[in-house]
Amino acid sequence: MAVKTTVVIPTYWMRESAVGWMEGDAVYDHPTALDTQGTIGRAIESMKVLNNRDFQLVVIACPTADDIALLVEKKVEKIVHDSASKAGVDAEVFGPSKLAEVHRLLNKAGAGEYTDLLKLKGYSTVRNLCLYTAHLLGSDVAVLIDDDEVFEDPDFMSKAVEFIGKKIDGEYAHGVAGYYLQPSGGYKVEKKLSEWMKQWGQIPSMNEAFESLIPNPPRLKKTPLVFGGNMVIHRQLFTKVPFDPNVRRGEDIDYLINARMYGYTFYLDRELSIKHLAPPKSHPDWMQLREDIYRFTYERSKLRSQRPAPGMTLLQAEDFDPYPGRFLGDELEDRVEAACVLLSEEYRRNRDQAGWSESLKNLEITTDPAFPGFNPFEAVISLQKRWKSLMTLTETDAWRTGIFNQLR
Repeated sequence: MAVKTTVVIPTYWMRESAVGWMEGDAVYDHPTALDTQGTIGRAIESMKVLNNRDFQLVVIACPTADDIALLVEKKVEKIVHDSASKAGVDAEVFGPSKLAEVHRLLNKAGAGEYTDLLKLKGYSTVRNLCLYTAHLLGSDVAVLIDDDEVFEDPDFMSKAVEFIGKKIDGEYAHGVAGYYLQPSGGYKVEKKLSEWMKQWGQIPSMNEAFESLIPNPPRLKKTPLVFGGNMVIHRQLFTKVPFDPNVRRGEDIDYLINARMYGYTFYLDRELSIKHLAPPKSHPDWMQLREDIYRFTYERSKLRSQRPAPGMTLLQAEDFDPYPGRFLGDELEDRVEAACVLLSEEYRRNRDQAGWSESLKNLEITTDPAFPGFNPFEAVISLQKRWKSLMTLTETDAWRTGIFNQLR
């Protein structure tokens, strides 16, 4: 492979099944219980189909609680070691103990102010660790994959790096997005839509975007959306722009927005697909809707709070049509109200008082004039400056060698 590449897969682990979630534990869609094997082994073993395995694999081990951190790390290390041996790939595990060592080295170097950027809690901060490990390895390209996916295309890795960092119609492709294949093999989201989902319109808008990007030439198209489990990011981008920790969900599309603000372009490659075999989500509909309302309201606020700034591009909601653009404009309140009312009625019919109440509480997010309580655009500018400084500080061979001597 001409460019040095790191494939990074985060894997999320919770307490044993009999214990389940406890107050204070991190919340993820479908973390793996410690008494099960999860899907990370399947994902790694599927790499044996790849024609080109000239890459470094890093698995980020993410516990939902500190008191199970070492158990998670040991469990993931064993699974990764066994699976990587079968697949014929070179793999490392980056977990809590290694993160603690990175923090120690940063503090020793007088750079403790940056440790909050590198954490194992929250989707966005974990994605930043994905970027940071690729940076420490001196990679030109980071390929982000999720642990509930399997490789089916033998040429996936060759396609992933084929265009990254190159000029496409006069613009550099600093980011390339692939897409997910559903269990059936199609690219559209396959889900039976209840009435509230139809009014909310998220899945129809996503499928409309897929239809405009995937089935027809050209192979590469500028894209309004990306998938966190099939993203290819060039060093020129991942050392400059981080994921926004203030985004609890949908961090992938939010990253695209931030990248666009800083003048970087993502292209969707209609030939770069990976099979997505996600376990069912364990959280109720009102909670999933709340997280979507939160992130769309936050991202809309980020767009609305823009100001002219050196090296940055002013963006509008329409730049991301049909998805997520339709959820970043003036009609968001109407969508939220229609969806929440219909969802609450569904809960009422099912005699679920708690679900009914929580659905109506979701209405308060977009109508709160103080939300999110700070200027998201200014927060991104501050975050980007700190991230860039961290990357510059730790880009020397001496620093990288020092850390990886400690980590291995």
